[in-house]
Amino acid sequence: MYIIAGLGNPTKKYEHTRHNIGFDVIDYLAKQYNISMSTQRFKGICGTGVIEGSKVLLLKPQTFMNLSGNSVGEAAAFYKPDLSHELIVIYDDIDLAPGNLRIRKKGSAGGHNGMKDIIAHLGTQEFPRIRVGVGAKREGQDLVNHVLGHFSGEDRELVDEAIRGAAAAVGLMVQEEIDAAMNQYNKKVVKE
Repeated sequence: MYIIAGLGNPTKKYEHTRHNIGFDVIDYLAKQYNISMSTQRFKGICGTGVIEGSKVLLLKPQTFMNLSGNSVGEAAAFYKPDLSHELIVIYDDIDLAPGNLRIRKKGSAGGHNGMKDIIAHLGTQEFPRIRVGVGAKREGQDLVNHVLGHFSGEDRELVDEAIRGAAAAVGLMVQEEIDAAMNQYNKKVVKE
């Protein structure tokens, strides 16, 4: 069973903000593969189904971003996936321009508090992740206000394309084609 976790913050207040891009990818996958996201479990909202022939759990932690490890850790303890390829975490990255994706097999949290918490709960950083570019804050802008803000119309179009790309990358990754996903989606769509 693959666990596909998209990071974000619960409640309508944060819908479609930069920090909730992981939730947006999960919602897109759920719609694309007809997976009902109606179960409350693992301190999150989740649904099980099949993506490209592989059984998956789609998970949107409801613990707020900085405590994402509580939810992902519970799901991992229950399903016991091989973390090196059966857990995929999708989250926002301010160091990537909107529209760009970065897929990695493992790595540090890179300053992202949700990822720091997941790594702390799992005791490893050896799991795949998809970073979705949301763009850097403007000079003088508060970082919290930036990540909790909404995209401009132009950026929203780029991000919608990135959401579709991230979903397609998940389709490859659950077929154990992570290298193919990296080769296809780690291109710069927008100059940084």
